[in-house]
Amino acid sequence: MRYFLEFAYKGTHYHGWQYQPNATSVQETLNKALSIIFKKEIDLVGAGRTDAGVHAKQMFAHFDLDEKIDVPYYIHKLNSFLPKDIAILNIHKVHEDAHARFDATKRTYEYHIHTTKDAFESDDSWYYTNSLNIDLMNEACTILFNHIDFECFSKVHTDVNTFNCKIYKAHWQQKDNRLVFTISADRFLRNMVRAIVGTMVNIGLEKVSLQDFTTIIEGKDRNKAGFSVPAHGLYLTKVEYPFLEKSIKI
Repeated sequence: MRYFLEFAYKGTHYHGWQYQPNATSVQETLNKALSIIFKKEIDLVGAGRTDAGVHAKQMFAHFDLDEKIDVPYYIHKLNSFLPKDIAILNIHKVHEDAHARFDATKRTYEYHIHTTKDAFESDDSWYYTNSLNIDLMNEACTILFNHIDFECFSKVHTDVNTFNCKIYKAHWQQKDNRLVFTISADRFLRNMVRAIVGTMVNIGLEKVSLQDFTTIIEGKDRNKAGFSVPAHGLYLTKVEYPFLEKSIKI
């Protein structure tokens, strides 16, 4: 039987989602916990990768078991066993061919910036004090909808076959000393969100024009785009699957 594990984590103390031979990852930590709890070797397949220091409010991974399980019992047992910065939200029984990565139809990220020093935000948001033109940054968001090839925002030397992504939503919101960038797409390239945010910060500083932004995207050159903002402000907030939207959580 195939199950989707739904979980959240604070990425501060992990070297990203994916297993690393010489560093602690979220995948390794969960694999070990599930293998002990279920008394068999479990190797999770995740919905995607997050870099070192990036957080997830909602993430999925799939695994297989031979038997039907008591979901509430195992959610409680796993949460009792796991470290405090990883939380199991739910376990969904799905059809045997369901795939956590390939069946996801939409992913949403948020990037958080705080503009005044906050003793409680140092690991969870990027502290940035320069004044930004949010209206210009939101105009830049609308330009993203005119394009599908985002090679200019991708980490170089990646193994992807295409740089095409369909962006469904992108906008900035400001409330008091907090800025939040939200973006949804069918897929994301490595480092894409952090590179978009860095480029838009330059737009907000009025160092890069809206026409420049279009030229950067069309140029497909990572060196022409902006800097990559720090990882600790980035959150994966939602992963969507059509068959989970219609199902009753067990």
